[in-house]
Amino acid sequence: MADNSQDKTEQPTPKKLQDARKKGQVAKSKDLSSALVLMAVVGAFYLSARSAIDSLERYLLWYFSNSLSIEVPDKHLPWMLLESFYDIAIIFLPIFVVAILLAFVGNVMQTGFLLAPEVIKPKLEKLNPIEGFKKIFSLTSLFELTKTILKVIVVGVVSYLVAIKYVPQMLMIFYKNPIQEMLEILDIMIVVGAAGGGAYLLLAVADFYYQKFDFNKRMRMSKQEVKDEHKQSEGDPQIKGWLRRRQREIAMNRIREEVPRATVVVTNPIHYAVALKYEEGVNTAPLLVAKGAGDIALRLKEIAAINGVPIFENPPLARTLFQQVDIGREIPAELYQSVAEVLAMVLRLKRNAI
Repeated sequence: MADNSQDKTEQPTPKKLQDARKKGQVAKSKDLSSALVLMAVVGAFYLSARSAIDSLERYLLWYFSNSLSIEVPDKHLPWMLLESFYDIAIIFLPIFVVAILLAFVGNVMQTGFLLAPEVIKPKLEKLNPIEGFKKIFSLTSLFELTKTILKVIVVGVVSYLVAIKYVPQMLMIFYKNPIQEMLEILDIMIVVGAAGGGAYLLLAVADFYYQKFDFNKRMRMSKQEVKDEHKQSEGDPQIKGWLRRRQREIAMNRIREEVPRATVVVTNPIHYAVALKYEEGVNTAPLLVAKGAGDIALRLKEIAAINGVPIFENPPLARTLFQQVDIGREIPAELYQSVAEVLAMVLRLKRNAI
């Protein structure tokens, strides 16, 4: 209970953000993508509308000029109509392509390339009508509805204030030829669309930063959650401490068991100590029976001294043996010469002692 009541004051960890991203939970404003598409369409109309209308004018003039002079069977009329729609669609195709590209770019700008298979997985809770009603009448839904109403009001007012200036011009349009009417209406639509789209884009940018703030707030963690995650990813410190102690006990037990039977101990002299065992006719090569670093190395030397095992200082050899040879393994062939020299000194010591 105490854990549940903790305030979530900690910033989300990279792991939590990554897990949320896998579920499709990211900071994203739907309005930003829509606003970019709207501005792109307005821009595309501004750049290509006149040439599109010129093409449309030429096509209509050709069509109506030839439709009266060419007899067309009734059964071909649907195909001609379809072909006409196709030709007109080709004229406006660049605008639709730009809109689709900007919709994609708008999403990538906010979230990067996001692929979240879990989002499309069927879930039974999505079919639960009670949960559905809770979402509809939640504070979040009410807040989103309020935002939508405010956006409609702001964009509507801006568009109206711009459009009202063109009322006199629009009243005079009806005295001009159809193509000129279309061009002027299109110009007015572009100006009004740019004004409304600009207002919408500003609101969308503000919404994007709000969504980032809200997402970060929802992703916050309590101190206990951070600790629990650390335990899961790095391991429980208590367990890790127990494992280190257990490994140390095993190493010390091996040292107490193997070092008294060793032939020689080679030291760094402070940092490393390795115990080697070699019995002529029994071992094909010297064995590394124990090794240690730091205080374990000191303990290894103490046990060797107590049991009369010769100790030789050879820092390069001790360091190489410690780093390259595992306990219970024979030394590699490239170290035979160095180890043989140490064993020869041990043999001379034993002979002198006799």
